Amino acid sequence: SGNNFEIIIIDDGSPDGTQEIAQQLEKIYGSDKIIAYLKILREITSVMSSSGTAYIHGMRHATGNFIVIMDADLSHHVSCILCTVLKQKEGNFDIVSGTRYKGNGGVYGWDLRRKLISRGANFITQVLLRPGASDLTGSFRLYRKEVLQKLMEKCVSKGYVFQMEMIVRARQLGYTIGEV
Repeated sequence: SGNNFEIIIIDDGSPDGTQEIAQQLEKIYGSDKIIAYLKILREITSVMSSSGTAYIHGMRHATGNFIVIMDADLSHHVSCILCTVLKQKEGNFDIVSGTRYKGNGGVYGWDLRRKLISRGANFITQVLLRPGASDLTGSFRLYRKEVLQKLMEKCVSKGYVFQMEMIVRARQLGYTIGEV
């Protein structure tokens, strides 16, 4: 395709076959395009007792100017990456967040409890912190590399609440956020 890219696969010990798929992709595309942090991050995860911390640690190894973060289980369709790239170019945003709570967004396959937790966490954060973004708990985002690095330095949360903290801190630091 002529596009420069790398894919960093973070396996935090999930039993869904991520490790095996990452190894197959690495064989097909080469280790310069597919960077798999598998067993190493399992060890880090057990030491730090937080898969969110391992997730952040893995992102530090990205080399591109822009970094797209998404779940490996494809709960976000890969075609949506182009939408985030186009939105970033359109508004020169520091962060573009995929939102489940505007337009055609949504969640599929979630039980009522998970939907309530996500909606509740977003609502409470909106009321208390006014971050100006509709989906704080989502994990599908595009960041400028330097912005992501700065946010990771400031982030103190452990676990997946760091996703909320990243957006709140981004607003506090004056970074621009677009949504798709």
